[in-house]
Amino acid sequence: MTQQELTKHAFDALYKELQQYKDGFLQQAERPLLLDLLLFYDSMNWFSQSVDRGDMDESALSDSFQFLMDELLELLFRRDVHPMQPSTEFDRTKHTAVRTVPSPAAAMNKRISRVLKRGFTQGDRVLRSEEVEIFSDK
Repeated sequence: MTQQELTKHAFDALYKELQQYKDGFLQQAERPLLLDLLLFYDSMNWFSQSVDRGDMDESALSDSFQFLMDELLELLFRRDVHPMQPSTEFDRTKHTAVRTVPSPAAAMNKRISRVLKRGFTQGDRVLRSEEVEIFSDK
């Protein structure tokens, strides 16, 4: 075997070993999230079966749905993901204006009228900006 073939063989073996290490690392890193998602799947499955059987009145249906929302938020909290704090002031670093509505007063211009899609942060950074409707005099 030539020196070039030996080098290629060594490089290929090293690359394969690094790929296996990377795959194992990613699997271990994903595992807690995947287990949490499977538990959430179980809760949604229970909810679906209860609805299909007609086991719930309107109040129980609403409470059970709120339970699912709380469970999902808990899953996000464990990963330091939090809903953005409510705000009336539009901030381009946190909000995306997707719609405008007529402003009832000049002082209300560029203030948030309502949140269309909730924003989330992870640590100190914006994970997903909040989609909002803002007041405008135009």
